[in-house]
Amino acid sequence: MSRTRPLLAGAASLLLTAAIVAVINRSPVPASAKADANPGARDVIVHLFEWPWASIASECINVLGPKGFGAVQVSPPQEHVVLPGLSYPWWQDYQPVSYQVVSRRGNRAAFASMVQTCHTAGVKIYVDAVVNHMAGGGSTGPGSNGSTYSQYSYPSVPYGTNDFHHCGRNGNDDIQNWTDRWEVQNCELVDLSDLKTESAYVRGKLTAYLNDLISLGVDGFRIDAAKHTPVADLQAVVSGLNGNPYIFSEVIEGGPGEISPAEYVGIGDVTEFRYGDKVGNAFRDANLSGLNDFGGMLLGSGDAVNFIDNHDTQRNGRARLTYKDGQTHALAQAFSLAYPYGTPQLMSSFTFSNNEAGPPSAGNGTTNPVTCGSGWECEHRKPIVANLVAFHNQVNGTNVNSWTSPQSNRIAFGRGNVGFAAFNRSGSAWTQTFATQLPNGSYCNVALTGCSAITVSGGQFTATVPANGMIAIQSGTTGTPSPTPTGCTSTAVTFNLNESAFVVGSIPALGSWNTANAIPVPGTVNIPFNTSFQYKYIKKDAAGNVTWEYDPNRSHTTGTACSVTHTESWNGPGGGTCTSIAVTFEVNATTVFGQNVYVTGSVPTLSSWNTGSAIALSSAAYPVWRGTVNIAPSTSFEYKFIKKDGGGNVIWESGANRTYTTAATPCTATISTTWK
Repeated sequence: MSRTRPLLAGAASLLLTAAIVAVINRSPVPASAKADANPGARDVIVHLFEWPWASIASECINVLGPKGFGAVQVSPPQEHVVLPGLSYPWWQDYQPVSYQVVSRRGNRAAFASMVQTCHTAGVKIYVDAVVNHMAGGGSTGPGSNGSTYSQYSYPSVPYGTNDFHHCGRNGNDDIQNWTDRWEVQNCELVDLSDLKTESAYVRGKLTAYLNDLISLGVDGFRIDAAKHTPVADLQAVVSGLNGNPYIFSEVIEGGPGEISPAEYVGIGDVTEFRYGDKVGNAFRDANLSGLNDFGGMLLGSGDAVNFIDNHDTQRNGRARLTYKDGQTHALAQAFSLAYPYGTPQLMSSFTFSNNEAGPPSAGNGTTNPVTCGSGWECEHRKPIVANLVAFHNQVNGTNVNSWTSPQSNRIAFGRGNVGFAAFNRSGSAWTQTFATQLPNGSYCNVALTGCSAITVSGGQFTATVPANGMIAIQSGTTGTPSPTPTGCTSTAVTFNLNESAFVVGSIPALGSWNTANAIPVPGTVNIPFNTSFQYKYIKKDAAGNVTWEYDPNRSHTTGTACSVTHTESWNGPGGGTCTSIAVTFEVNATTVFGQNVYVTGSVPTLSSWNTGSAIALSSAAYPVWRGTVNIAPSTSFEYKFIKKDGGGNVIWESGANRTYTTAATPCTATISTTWK
């Protein structure tokens, strides 16, 4: 659990940021090895975050089982607080009231039915288990099954005040010093009632809860907020579990002197937060060439659960990519399936603009059935993600070979003699002859829907990897090329614009960026099937002077349709006004270990001077820190850069506030400066 389940959202954001901004440099003695920390041959986990039980059952039958997914991580099923006054935030589910299996996603019978249905489809169920704490002091009202409670009193368990830690520190028992192990494991995580897990009584209640879920068919557990419970206490809890459930612990890495994820590997696998940092950065920044080395991880591959983003990092700013990044995020998730490191965990989200928002729900807070595209993102269904699950299963356990990276935004590699994948984060198609250990034959590109054939002969094949796309071939997917529509062999692409102009682009049909060969619009050109291209609109005056649209380039990929029309608007000087200005803040600032740089200012989009919700800047180009914020046109504002460390301490720039005024156009702006 991240520190975003508070009763006061601002306090949570501050504590969460403090917990994750640095890395660990200590090597504590890990727990002894646990033999059953293995999810099995079909190991891909999908986190169907906040999905109701009936929708998960349907997904298992219709999507997950047929695609080869191994397991679903489901949200906490126990009775939780209900907070209508806060519009039923997502984090209410992580504040237990009792261990009765009744939540906003369904009751005990619906949960049990879901588990059995998923088993029928060959899919396991892993429960997100909250064992560190109960509900916090600010929650009121009956729980999701009607149970009464107050802080340190949960009669339906029952727990009383002596079953909780009361650390007596910091004036409110909350954790403040993240390098003090005793405080982290005996004080409260943002006011959440911290269970006395060294107590035999409390351990017994936790073991009984987990065993109850096992009796309903549950196959494993993600241990939420594991770092706040000592390893010995967790070992005591799980040692009494029936069967051999798969266990993985959520341990957010901290700064120097903080608790290390490596301590928990003896209980089972552990979440590796650095994986999402590395792979997310690589795909976001189109710099893939270093993805053949995962030596910088804190955990070995056999102990790690990898992920690009999860429900916490989506909201606390750590995730480099989320569903909001579309194809780039999908490619990163596909890479996590194609390249061997750890047990892959994929994210499937509901859409949100408010970090506190709960899932799509009825007026009484009950979660709505899932309809993809209607508040539910369902990113796990994208073909380059869902189809790569079977690829992962096929190549699992094989070595990486034939690695190539002709330029930093393109990589390709083989997996034994059973698979091959290539990723292209450039803006143009990549055609190359690749070396492979696959046997001679015709193979389907499984990154697409249908079968686009690729022929291997003599240890090599020639293929085109689409711009911002990928290919993947594997044994057992032999096929023939997909048929094309009768009567056409290329796509007639019509460009329409809201004013007189020309179109020029990256392929010969669009002039190969030569403005002298630009095509007047409206106009139509024939472009071969499955061709990716970039283009821009330009204007020419009587003297031949050229005015270009603003960046970035536009892009499209033809399919196999005989015709397509793109109706668009001019995005350049003299065009319509911008609805917002994408202001990129760049500051050259050196930091000490554990610090990050943020920007805050006088307008709401810059957190209105609230340092707890200041905008985090990326260190990808260190010592230059960079981040982009959308600000209304013609807006004057003041701002400053700040540094924050792992303890939440804030250092402000010196001198007067900086000032800036956005223009009406263009729609982008960059502020580049140096820390003062």
